[in-house]
Amino acid sequence: MHQSNHIKEAREFIQSKADLVPEIGMILGSGLGDLADELEDAVVIPYEEIPHFSKSAAIGHANQLVIGTLKGKRIVAMKGRYHYYEGYSLDEVTFPVRVIQALGADKLIITNACGAINTDFNPGDLMLITDHINLTGTNPLIGPNNDDLGTRFPDASEVYNRELRDLAKGIAKENNITLQEGVYSWWSGPVYETPAEIRMIRVLGGDAVGMSTVPEALVAVHGGLKVLGISCLTNMACGILDQPLSHDEVIEVAAQSRSKFIQLIEEVIHQM
Repeated sequence: MHQSNHIKEAREFIQSKADLVPEIGMILGSGLGDLADELEDAVVIPYEEIPHFSKSAAIGHANQLVIGTLKGKRIVAMKGRYHYYEGYSLDEVTFPVRVIQALGADKLIITNACGAINTDFNPGDLMLITDHINLTGTNPLIGPNNDDLGTRFPDASEVYNRELRDLAKGIAKENNITLQEGVYSWWSGPVYETPAEIRMIRVLGGDAVGMSTVPEALVAVHGGLKVLGISCLTNMACGILDQPLSHDEVIEVAAQSRSKFIQLIEEVIHQM
């Protein structure tokens, strides 16, 4: 469980570099970090400089915390995230969420690139996360509970805030952006799922599968943040099409979806 003094040290270091008090936090996934470049009057802090932060080695992740304004709102954005599959503990993976909250944010937008399981979806579509399934057998809140951060047994009936989901749906409709809705399944990775595993996840009710997001969302909800989750569906999951999967394809399709993704998020932020 995160140490209050570690959170305080990270917060104070960031505040020494940027005096902006953020309203909204963002975690930008594979190939989606460009949104951070849209921030005005931005202060960019490499993760390695921030006390107790780790450094992601994943391709497409820039390892920078960016603080600035976007559409009149004060934002702190993670340009790149850590993944459980890289060997980080879930405490390390989710530590930045605690710091984002400590800086003052009360809302968190989490994005990712992931595989589509629902065959009504197409690569390049965006998907609003309505709920999730944790398939990893672990949880970021295992261990002693820090009562200062949240309750021992958090409610997970609405991890992804309904009000924010409705806002995103309305904006997508107004702007003719295809925004699917579905259940995100968290797979530890780094191996992509087998065809049999994808069939299992479909039976369980998963519409998409990826290797991130759920731990950050759980810690955010534990801390009382309102969460909005949006996935970029970069490929059909294993076994749906008769072709192998590659991370290069994930990055490429995420890049193709970038403009509509940025348009959607910017307008959501504007109306938040």
